[in-house]
Amino acid sequence: MKFWVVVPAAGIGSRIGGDRPKQYLPLHGRAVIEHSLERLLSLAPQGLVVALHPDDQFWHNLAIRHHPRIRVVQGGSERAHSVRNALAALATEAADHDWVLVHDVARPCVRVADIERLLATVATSAVGGILATPVSDTLKEVSGEEIQATRDRSSLWAALTPQMFRFALLRDALDNALAEGVVPTDEAMAVERAGHKPMVVAGSRDNIKITLREDIAIAEAILRWQEADTQESTP
Repeated sequence: MKFWVVVPAAGIGSRIGGDRPKQYLPLHGRAVIEHSLERLLSLAPQGLVVALHPDDQFWHNLAIRHHPRIRVVQGGSERAHSVRNALAALATEAADHDWVLVHDVARPCVRVADIERLLATVATSAVGGILATPVSDTLKEVSGEEIQATRDRSSLWAALTPQMFRFALLRDALDNALAEGVVPTDEAMAVERAGHKPMVVAGSRDNIKITLREDIAIAEAILRWQEADTQESTP
């Protein structure tokens, strides 16, 4: 399977605070972004494109920037713009039917086995699919500080990443959405708007997204647990 990886990393992480974007915060001996990239690179993609903020001051400090499969493009104001810029950088190399995996830079705990299952499950699809988990919490619709309704969660899943789609299909879906003034919050949303039905592949609940300061401590605990679990399962 021929596939490429796109990692939008142009966010400034305003909700997490601190002196740097969340992707550069220290986590278990390395920066958050390094954990994410290392797991993706272990799958040997054709190439990996990182979309960075034009004023990024931290990328040049990372040793991983020298990896031969990595290239950098300028990110945009929103995730969709960053992904579109990355796809444009691949336009002369990626065929229309090649796969593209888009992964949140702030999901450093994604399991390689989950990505491999996504690749295998979606391989014969004409569209693509995403990692996701069934919603387990009771969902409340709220206005102000008052609950308006309780929503049925039986058919609801929480979208994770990577999200995997054919190159041309994803490019065209993003182009169409942006041209119509719609900024998709993830790639699946753009593909859905184009009339397609992506597959859902069950992912692990420890594939958390770092959003708030306390998420760093949670991710640290997850990485330590994953390491211990791997060591125990190794003969």
